[in-house]
Amino acid sequence: YCAPDPEQDFEDGYNGKDVVYENLRQLCVHRVAKENNSSWVWWDYVTDFNIRCSMKEKRYSKECAETVVESLGLSLDKIKKCIGDPDADEENQILKAEQNFQLGQENRGVITIFPTFIINNVQYRGKLERRAVLKAICSGFKERTEPSICLSTDIETNECLEANGGCWQDKRSNVTACKDTFRGRVCECPVVDGIQYKGDGFTSCKPYGPARCSMNEGGCWSETRKNLTFSACSNSETSGCRCPLGFHGDGLKCEDIDECKEKSACQCDNCKCKNSWGGYECKCSKNSLYMKEQDACIERRTGSRSRWLFTIVGLTAIAGISLAAYIFYKYHLKSYMDSEIVSIMSQYIPLDSQNH
Repeated sequence: YCAPDPEQDFEDGYNGKDVVYENLRQLCVHRVAKENNSSWVWWDYVTDFNIRCSMKEKRYSKECAETVVESLGLSLDKIKKCIGDPDADEENQILKAEQNFQLGQENRGVITIFPTFIINNVQYRGKLERRAVLKAICSGFKERTEPSICLSTDIETNECLEANGGCWQDKRSNVTACKDTFRGRVCECPVVDGIQYKGDGFTSCKPYGPARCSMNEGGCWSETRKNLTFSACSNSETSGCRCPLGFHGDGLKCEDIDECKEKSACQCDNCKCKNSWGGYECKCSKNSLYMKEQDACIERRTGSRSRWLFTIVGLTAIAGISLAAYIFYKYHLKSYMDSEIVSIMSQYIPLDSQNH
């Protein structure tokens, strides 16, 4: 495993062997950091090592590298175990794997420049600076699948912040179809609190489903006056808008029907019609009641006399039946007693019929 002399001086200073040793150490630093679910620590190590252990200051050494490792909280023993004996006359499995990876695979080509990043089997070419590399990694994700760090302000520009990205928006409910991605914004009707919006995402998105009316009345007309609210949205329907009873319109806009003016109600004799928002009020003369189903007025007095007459007749009938029953009972009882008395007396007193 070889590397060119970094100083182009074969008699003095550092040589390719020192570079190979440090490359092996950095590979092990990455492996240990990854095992700890903190792969980013490798970036910290590379940055700190370049600052604190430069060749120019004659500090490019194992001792300086181990100081950096310990300062980052990594296990030095694990890294040493990973490195093994770099002077052993045998294959080093980590470096061997790197050599094999250099070989051309499919359309990737042979790796000839070090260090090199492979993103989606494509060689990265650019600055080895964290922000530049992170941008390259983020570009490898499919649209709308990138992690949140790819959408941070120092990595990309949020197009949804300006004019809502040209997408549909409901400012009243604070719902938007604009979704920021690493490559740019997409206009897609969202899902909010389990309610699916449907539409083209650019000019229209409407809530769909049983609970759609809870989200800005499903995009339908709604109005409140004097604590009375009417809506053209119905949870019994999964889509569409329909003006409620007492209104007419397309559901997006509804206007009150004047039943009195249109003569659709309260047209009986002695009726007085007064229109109200969403309905009407129909009054009859003092002694009359309005029956909405029949659209008619019925006099209260007539109804009252009829009820009293019915009551009197009913009570009279009950009294007559009771009296007749009492008379029948008394007659039946008297007849029974007379027959019993005659029977008893015939046993002790001779009757005229017996003497004969």
